[in-house]
Amino acid sequence: MIGNLVDDPELRFTPAGVPVARFTVASTPRTFDRDTNTWRDGEPTFLDCSAWRQLAENLAGSLSKGARVVAAGRLRTDRWETPEGEKRSRMVLDVDDVGASMTFATVTITRTTRPAPPRETAPDDPWATASPVRPAAPVDDADDSAAEPPF
Repeated sequence: MIGNLVDDPELRFTPAGVPVARFTVASTPRTFDRDTNTWRDGEPTFLDCSAWRQLAENLAGSLSKGARVVAAGRLRTDRWETPEGEKRSRMVLDVDDVGASMTFATVTITRTTRPAPPRETAPDDPWATASPVRPAAPVDDADDSAAEPPF
């Protein structure tokens, strides 16, 4: 989907603390009318979108109302019933990736930094060296030539 953000993305968090951003993209087709030598706007399409986790936080901090975006993902249908018993549905794009369109703008990329996970040796890793959890293997100096390889 290529279009413009209707409003600023709305960033929320689930009860488990997972970030989710909701936003709407409007796409209006334009055609050239050769008879009048002018461009004409067609009927706009509005598509509700949702993005999760790091993508949600990145886009909420980077994009705002009116930004032209390219959003890719999977379409799904939300269905529900109103309190009056009317059945409703709408199409939603579960966004896998979104970026600013560079057709009418330039973009400067800023990489996000993530803290590196701590490097610990697993206590059951036979290839690890000098693990404080596991003592070193005993050394038999009697006959090294007949020693069986450790694998």
